Amino acid sequence: MKLHDLKPNDGAKKSRKRVGRGISAGQGKTAGRGTKGQGARAGGGTRLYHQGGNLPFYRRLPFKRGFNPPFSVEWNEVNLDQLEGFPANSVITPETLAAARLLRNPDNPVVLLGRGELSVKLNVRLHRVSKGAQAKIEKAGGKVEIIEA
Repeated sequence: MKLHDLKPNDGAKKSRKRVGRGISAGQGKTAGRGTKGQGARAGGGTRLYHQGGNLPFYRRLPFKRGFNPPFSVEWNEVNLDQLEGFPANSVITPETLAAARLLRNPDNPVVLLGRGELSVKLNVRLHRVSKGAQAKIEKAGGKVEIIEA
């Protein structure tokens, strides 16, 4: 077989249908567009996603509502009662909390909140600590240090 012997399989290539060329051609007169109406007109038809009077699908969906601030910071919230399992005098950092699987997303900064009581002395080095949590840590003999995010 040589290059000049190559040809497509039978039926692989079809010539395009030439519509509107008279009744004997099979697609004459209305040229497959039906009778009257928007689709029969030149330049007629509807835009993409048109649903003919229904509320369009993209307007029925609720996710495009309101204002989402682009630079808002999402915090990992950790409470004091979650720190009870740590041994005394241990240093609490975002890395140790991530190792203990207490963070939802380790890339986000961590805030310590004051729910619960603390019975062990801990050294806390986090991005943010609430005043109540700081008071409870210092009451237990620990220290609080704020780090930059």
